[in-house]
Amino acid sequence: MDVKSAFMYGKIEEEVYVCQPSGFEDPKFPDRVYKFEKLMHKKFQMSSMGELTFFLGLQVTQKDNGIFISQDKYVDDILKKFCFSIVKTTSTPMETSKPLVKDENAKDVDVHLYRLMIGSLIIFRYLKGQPKLGLWYPKDSPFDLEAYTNSDYAGASLDRKSTIGGCQFLGRRLISWQCKKQTVVANSTTEAEYVAASSCCG
Repeated sequence: MDVKSAFMYGKIEEEVYVCQPSGFEDPKFPDRVYKFEKLMHKKFQMSSMGELTFFLGLQVTQKDNGIFISQDKYVDDILKKFCFSIVKTTSTPMETSKPLVKDENAKDVDVHLYRLMIGSLIIFRYLKGQPKLGLWYPKDSPFDLEAYTNSDYAGASLDRKSTIGGCQFLGRRLISWQCKKQTVVANSTTEAEYVAASSCCG
């Protein structure tokens, strides 16, 4: 359902279920749930859009044994938009063994812009080679959110800032990951770990 400007109406006080809550299942009618669509139409401007097929540009395919979320249409649109449809592919979304080192003979450049450009090119090349990758959620898949993080104290060779690595899982599926330099200079390994944990939770 698409609800327009729901925030203008304030919060509802009632609990709304789209499935029978645990402990209150009706054994005679296990598939029946409270029909709240007609009631919601009276309170909100909303429209029924049918079965979910796209979400934030990602394609959602529902099957009997689970849900598959793919990015191929989104990747295709992005590559066309930035004219990267013919780039060479790469198997990883970032360089794995090229530390940043200072070039004494090089001219000064906007480091942030340079990294953004290089990083974007590598990501585009990765997406070009992996358009069919997606997230598969079996019906019995848990939806616990788990996060892992680590830091490398003074790991950046140019300014001795620490680096952060982290990843987040929804159930057993990786949904987000980070690998970047900390914005502050940590005075100890412990401080670097705290900064990493805060970043990962954020």
